[in-house]
Amino acid sequence: MLKDPETHHVIVKQIDTITPWVKRFTLVARDGSFLPAFSGGSHILVHLKQGEQRYTNAYSLMNSPSHSDQYQIGVLLEEKSRGGSIYMHKHIRAGDTLEVSAPKNLFGLAYNAHKHVFIAGGIGITPILSQLEELIIRQANYQLHYAFKNNQRGPFVEDLVNSPHLPHTTLYAGDMGQRLDVDALLSDVDLHTHIYVCGPGRLTEAVMAAARKYKIPPEHVHTEQFGATTADNSNSGEFVVKLARSGTEFAVGPGTNILEALEKNGLAEVPFLCRSGVCGTCETTILEGEADHCDQYLTPEEKAANKTLMVCVSRARSARIVLDL
Repeated sequence: MLKDPETHHVIVKQIDTITPWVKRFTLVARDGSFLPAFSGGSHILVHLKQGEQRYTNAYSLMNSPSHSDQYQIGVLLEEKSRGGSIYMHKHIRAGDTLEVSAPKNLFGLAYNAHKHVFIAGGIGITPILSQLEELIIRQANYQLHYAFKNNQRGPFVEDLVNSPHLPHTTLYAGDMGQRLDVDALLSDVDLHTHIYVCGPGRLTEAVMAAARKYKIPPEHVHTEQFGATTADNSNSGEFVVKLARSGTEFAVGPGTNILEALEKNGLAEVPFLCRSGVCGTCETTILEGEADHCDQYLTPEEKAANKTLMVCVSRARSARIVLDL
């Protein structure tokens, strides 16, 4: 049986419609106690169940880390939703109980930085909002550059305009002809500045390209992206997984990841949470074969080393892969 790590039950205290596509959910502990503490940039995983269908989505915590009496998340109604964001928007009401994970931070602040530069696109503003709250308490030096298509596609702009962060913030509304020039922004970054980017893949790619161009140390560039990458078609067909501890073998068909195949066959004990390759909970050792990595957790160097993979999103490039399960 697959193992799901410990979770917490929360009550939906309030739901605010921010734009036609974004809602803010305020969550509090069911028993009225404080929730587990978190730092700026953290996320939680929200577990939803509709009949036999289960959804697990990762959402950034956007409120101040100093307010651990509640969690606030911003939920974008995804055009290509697997069902989780649709369920949150259409079915969740104030007073409902949700099951969430403890906070985890894969997008933390570099506290030794002399300056912090944040680059956000659309809903990518959410983890940065909590980071700004932490930095203003620390009286740190920071800038925010926030790009969006228009007011309806720029969630939480009004919150920023009415906050102490406004003097540190530059807004770029696409429908007003305002363009964020990432190359120019990063052209004069000094060695004591850290860069943080969260938004569409093309924005992250532009930031990474500019960082390489201007020789900004990779460890000074922090990225956040929820959801698995798209695997290439190098092995779009069937492959075989062997579980080394039991000797069991089974086939994984096209379009199916290893976790789904494990569940279908009722095999192995592997913890999981996000089902999106972002949390690292299901990291599993590879004994033989080559993985087709589709996660956001492992670094490019770790993927190239081919020592572990995230079973919740990954497949195999080789015809057979042996896992330490």
